[in-house]
Amino acid sequence: MILTRAKCWSLLGWTIFFSILTNLLMLTGPLFMLQVYDRVLGSRSEETLVALTGLVAVLYLAYGVLEFVRGRVVARIGGRLQATGQAHVFAAAVSGRARAAQPSNDLDAMGALTGSSALLNVLDVPWTPLFIAAIFLFHPVLGTVALVGAVVLLGNALLNQSVTRRARQHTRQAQGAAQTFGVTAVAGAEVIRAQGMLPAMQSRWATLRNRALLAETRAGDRSGFFSSGGKAFRLFLQSAILAVGAWLVLQGELTAGAMIAASILLGRALAPLEQTIAQWDMIQRGMAAWHDLKELTATLPQEDVTRTALPRPDAHFAVSRLTLMRPGEDEPLLQGIEFSLSPGEVMGVIGASGAGKSTLARLLVGLEQPTAGRISLGGASLNQYDAEALGQHIGYLPQEVHLFDGTIAENIAQMTLSPEPGRVIDAARRAGVHAFILSLPDGYDTQVGRIAFRLSGGQKQRLALARALYGDPVILVLDEPNSALDAEGSDALNRALVNLKAAGGSAIVMTHRPSAITVADRLMVLEHGRITALGSKADVMKTMISNAADLRTVMKKEASA
Repeated sequence: MILTRAKCWSLLGWTIFFSILTNLLMLTGPLFMLQVYDRVLGSRSEETLVALTGLVAVLYLAYGVLEFVRGRVVARIGGRLQATGQAHVFAAAVSGRARAAQPSNDLDAMGALTGSSALLNVLDVPWTPLFIAAIFLFHPVLGTVALVGAVVLLGNALLNQSVTRRARQHTRQAQGAAQTFGVTAVAGAEVIRAQGMLPAMQSRWATLRNRALLAETRAGDRSGFFSSGGKAFRLFLQSAILAVGAWLVLQGELTAGAMIAASILLGRALAPLEQTIAQWDMIQRGMAAWHDLKELTATLPQEDVTRTALPRPDAHFAVSRLTLMRPGEDEPLLQGIEFSLSPGEVMGVIGASGAGKSTLARLLVGLEQPTAGRISLGGASLNQYDAEALGQHIGYLPQEVHLFDGTIAENIAQMTLSPEPGRVIDAARRAGVHAFILSLPDGYDTQVGRIAFRLSGGQKQRLALARALYGDPVILVLDEPNSALDAEGSDALNRALVNLKAAGGSAIVMTHRPSAITVADRLMVLEHGRITALGSKADVMKTMISNAADLRTVMKKEASA
């Protein structure tokens, strides 16, 4: 699993070693009690009492130090697991393989488990048989009482897990559904307010939340029953072993010191079981989170080899027999797509909604993998570039624009930690958005979150175009780049495409609006995922006009008939 690292196993080994020492030191109390009752009180030796007390103080000091150390080691295991896994979890969330917040919640659940005493209690449980065996040394009857009690508590813990596992799973599912609904509601806040949907959305969200709360309450009721029962039984067992021990003392089969020592030893033997039962909810959440993260990270593509870094490609772009078929669908979304672009060419892709333009754009930038066919840039197929390098060579403007929490400069610089001012300003100038940025309160250092509500769709689109141009890509793939642009924005877009062509780059523009293809050299017409026309802009437009004229003639004849 991606989250497992040799360093974590090394730390876990140290934790087990410290657990051995601390559990051995826990014998200090029972042995001290045994010596005090059977030796000190019998001999009335103050020197022996002082010596034993000093030794016990040293041993308990060592216990405190070791207990602190193993707790901190376990906390570092949790921190290392989170640090190792968070990049993969974020990648899985961004790739759409999980709800946005759930992987983060899973990491938090794992952190809560490793940062608490729950994991230490689990490590202490295997010592319970050793302590019970020590009680057998005092007297077989006491050992039997301790063994029966431990079996009952262990059975209670296992039954607790069996009964509450499904309830906890339902709780997590209900909480996830409510959380997802809330996220989508926030994303569509404007529509909710404009359409008067707030009462209906509130009711739906409340229903989901109430369902999650009910599931959580039911799971808590079941778990609480076992936890309370286990605690009550342990308290009774503590008194029961004292009663049995006292009876054995009266029969002359046991000393008073052994009776007290056995009682203390039983408490130490059963404490990890009781505490594990009390913390079982946290343990279950941590285990479930580990399982979910393991499955989630397993879905990520694994890079088995380090790819050879290819030189910056030229703008030759070729697509051969490209086909995309989604699982469970009878018809391909795209079929037989084939074209090529040379440096300095711009191709417009037009077609009705649902024709496959956005799907084609996602394939061209590597967001999806085709069922069949090949896409190459500079003669090399896209899978020969790693994702970061491919993103630098292909600038992408999606149909839905998203700006991220950060400054304007950071957004244009594709959220790099140290944006290069010169490259940021150059990209903004090429996108025709430099003057607008300077008019903002803090210019390029303006936080997007503070002005997001003031940005129009066209302004966001031009900022996203600057982001696509950052790094000087050799090819641009633009999906409806002028859907929200005014005349000034459309002119800026065309100027950017002209400059790209002059620099030897190429571009593919998916659009409904003719103003986005004024500088196009070639046109492709898509219908139902297939190319129906491909050629120079003049030839394709001429054919489309001719077909439209023929269609009008047919419609007139039908109308007159």
